[in-house]
Amino acid sequence: MSISKSFSKKNIENCHFSTLSIHAGCEPDPVTGSILTPIYQTATYVQEAIGQHKGYTYSRSSNPTVSALEKRLGLMEQVETAVCFATGMAATTTLFLSLLKSGDHIICSDVVYGGTVRLIEQVLKKFGVSASFVDTSQLENIKKTLQKNTQLIFIETPANPTLKLTDIAKVADIAHENNIPLVVDNTFLTAALQKPFELGADIVLYSTTKYIDGHNATVGGALLAKNPELTEKFYFNRNAVGSIQSPFDAWLILQGVKTLELRLLKHSENALSVAHFLENHSQVAAVTYPGLSNFSQSELANKQHINHGGMLTFEVTGGYEQAVRFMNSVKLCALAENLGAVETIITHPASMTHVPIPKEQRLAIGIADGLIRLSVGLENANDIIADLNQAFV
Repeated sequence: MSISKSFSKKNIENCHFSTLSIHAGCEPDPVTGSILTPIYQTATYVQEAIGQHKGYTYSRSSNPTVSALEKRLGLMEQVETAVCFATGMAATTTLFLSLLKSGDHIICSDVVYGGTVRLIEQVLKKFGVSASFVDTSQLENIKKTLQKNTQLIFIETPANPTLKLTDIAKVADIAHENNIPLVVDNTFLTAALQKPFELGADIVLYSTTKYIDGHNATVGGALLAKNPELTEKFYFNRNAVGSIQSPFDAWLILQGVKTLELRLLKHSENALSVAHFLENHSQVAAVTYPGLSNFSQSELANKQHINHGGMLTFEVTGGYEQAVRFMNSVKLCALAENLGAVETIITHPASMTHVPIPKEQRLAIGIADGLIRLSVGLENANDIIADLNQAFV
C-alpha cells in the first residue's frame, strides 16, 4: 500500500515546530474554504473508472482526515509521514507484526508501559517471539543480552512510570553496529521536548492519546520511521488487521496538536513547581522528576531533553495503605489511568496501570507499593499543590 499523499500545498516544510504543528498537512477546504480539514466520515469512495481514483478507495486503508494528521505528525519530526492507529497498543502491535516473526528476539526496557509487557509476554510469546527485559540505562546490559536472533531494541524514555532515562544516542550506536532497528516510545515528551530521530532512533512510537491529543478526547497511536520501506510495512499491516484511526478522532487530534509545544512547556513549568513542593513534604519519601537538580540522571536529562515534561512520581512514607488513602482524598486531581492532558491526573501504578506486571518484577524495577504517578496539568500550580497538600491525611 502506497503512502497517502498530503493534500496540503503550503510550502512550510522548513518552518519551525510550532508552525508545523498548526499548519502541516492541511489547507483550506477547496470546496468551502473551511480553515479546518473536514471530517471525511465515509466508508468508501466512488471511483471514476477501474484503477482510476483520487487516492482513496476504502477507509480501512486510508482516509483524508487521517492522512492530514499523519502528514502533520511526520513533518513535525522531519519524516515524510506518520502512520496513525486506533490506539497506542494498535500501533505497538503493528510494529511487532511488521518487524518480527516466530523465533525472533526483542530487547526491551525493563520499565515500560504495562500494556506493552502484556502484549509481549502474553500474546507474542505464544507465536514464538522471545523478549529480554533489561535495564537499558546501563549499556552493558544491552550488549550482553544481544542474540543472533535479536531483531528489535525497544526503549521507553522517560520510562513509565519511574522516569528512568535511556541514552538514545548510545543505544542507537549499539543497535546500528548490529544492524538492528531502534524503537523509541516518546509518548512522555513528544518531539516538542525530545527528538529521537536526531539522536539516532529508527522508529518512534506514540500513544497519541496522551500529550499529542492533550485533552482526554481520543485514543490513538502513531508510528514514524526514517526508512520509507518501514512506513510501507506499517501501512500494509494496519490495513491487513484493520486498525486505522477513526476520522473523527484524527480530526480532534489535529486540533489538539496545534498547542503541543505551548502545552508541554507549561506542563514542564508546573511539574517543576509541584516537584519542589513534594520534595520538602514530611510524608514523601522520594520524588522523581528529571528537572530536579538531584535527579540521578540529571546530566543525561539536560543533554537529551529540551525540557522535562509534566510527568513526575513520588513515594509516600506509609506505603500501599497511605497511597490508597491519598488517591481517594484528592479533589482537584483526577483519579484516572491516563496522562498527558490539560487536567492533572493521578495514578497508583501498583493497583492500576502496572497490574499486568508480576509483583516481584514490578518491585524489582522500582514500582513500589507506595509509588504515585502524577501527570501535572495546566491548572494554576498553586491550586494543584493545595489539593495534594490537603490529601496528605
